[in-house]
Amino acid sequence: MSAPETSRPYFTPPPHLFRLVVPPLILPVFLASADATVVATALPAIAASFDEVEHLSWIVIANLIAATVAAPAYGRLGDTFGRRRMMLIALCIFMTASGLCALAPSFPLLLGARALQGFGSGGLMTLAQALVGEHVPPRQRASYQGYLSANIVAGSTIGPVMGGFLTQAWGWRAVFLGYIPVGLVALLLLARLPPGARGRSAGGFDAFGMVLLSAFVVPLLLMVSQVQKLTTAALPGLGALLLLTGAGLAALLRQQRRAAAPLLALPLLRIPAFWRSTVMGACSGASLTALMTFLPIYLQVVTGASAGQSGLLLIPLTGAVSFGSVLTGWLISRTGRTAIFPAVGLAITAASLVCLAVWAPLLSRVQLSWLLAIGGLTQGSSMITAQITVQAVAGPRQLGAASASVMLSRSLGSAFGAATAGAVLFGLLSAMDPATANLFSEMVRHGPGVMDHVSAGQQALVQSQIAGAFRGVFLTVACFSCAIVACAATLPLRRL
Repeated sequence: MSAPETSRPYFTPPPHLFRLVVPPLILPVFLASADATVVATALPAIAASFDEVEHLSWIVIANLIAATVAAPAYGRLGDTFGRRRMMLIALCIFMTASGLCALAPSFPLLLGARALQGFGSGGLMTLAQALVGEHVPPRQRASYQGYLSANIVAGSTIGPVMGGFLTQAWGWRAVFLGYIPVGLVALLLLARLPPGARGRSAGGFDAFGMVLLSAFVVPLLLMVSQVQKLTTAALPGLGALLLLTGAGLAALLRQQRRAAAPLLALPLLRIPAFWRSTVMGACSGASLTALMTFLPIYLQVVTGASAGQSGLLLIPLTGAVSFGSVLTGWLISRTGRTAIFPAVGLAITAASLVCLAVWAPLLSRVQLSWLLAIGGLTQGSSMITAQITVQAVAGPRQLGAASASVMLSRSLGSAFGAATAGAVLFGLLSAMDPATANLFSEMVRHGPGVMDHVSAGQQALVQSQIAGAFRGVFLTVACFSCAIVACAATLPLRRL
């Protein structure tokens, strides 16, 4: 194995590095991270406009599938043709698709535009991470990755507020139109970034590999999106999706070994530091997505918080994750140490989740919110460590492929985490009382207002059962944190 790039620096950083790198990358990352949550708040208005309630989830799923498939493609294209150039292309695709979404006269056209938007946003996050690796020396890179990670969390947090405001004031089409002026500013800032080095283009682009990656990702994401609604009637369909996923993965791996310029960096996965970092990225996405998906439901159903109050109660968690990301990046830059921070930090996160599983029903809303913040403060250390480790191992020529590998694992991990937490939650509720499980399903679809039609005595029983089932969710997320601890504790590359 070749030496990590930390032992062979390959560029001298220009003056005013922060002003040169951070402003051009902040807005594209913000757009990509805010997209899912901004649109989620507009879904009811979209359903009313097109009368497509049954297929509404495809607005999110189509975008997620396209973004997941596009991430490794942009990583490889960026390594070959230049990362800034591909970022400009991805941003133009995203803005064009946003305009098409706003003008869509029918639901199928809106769905197609959302998929195209996903092909744009899939490159924004991956290429931003790679551009940090291209322009920033390894020792300083952690601080800059911390700024991006904090921005990702901030975008996901601010997204629902922005989406709700725009939808209420001007309708759901304004949500998509709002991307365009922000994207234009991002294009102007991105033009200031130096072009950077271009890799070798031998072998061309692995288009067939992208087709096979789609054949693997599409049934996988469809399968995990249905796991939390597991019923006997759904088992044959899930079994078919599982077979398609397995066949797609087998064909993809076989083709990638034979391709002259493979889409995925499979040889890097043989390096222990690389695959452990990839697993850390997947578990990081799984834990945070599972919490952000189900905590609002817990706060509203179990503690009686309103929708607005539940959003406010999550601010300490999201703020702590953002601050923890920046703090971890600063500490890594100052000390050169990497693995120690997620190894210790995620142990604290796991302990806080175990405390939630044991004592959450006894805590007030404010106490619960700040206990989540304690775990969130250290949770942000895993993704930064994963990114800077894979970039150090991959070297300058494969920065895009390495960054894409972590983003792909994070996307798949996010889907898996939400599905697993949902399966645990619905499974425990079904074991306790099928009637409560059905009632909870209605709450997920239509909001906690469903409980208004239930008697006071029944409400207390349902709240108690749901609180008990959430213990399993908190312990499940704690298991993801423990997996990160195990990978970080055994990470071979421990210093920059």
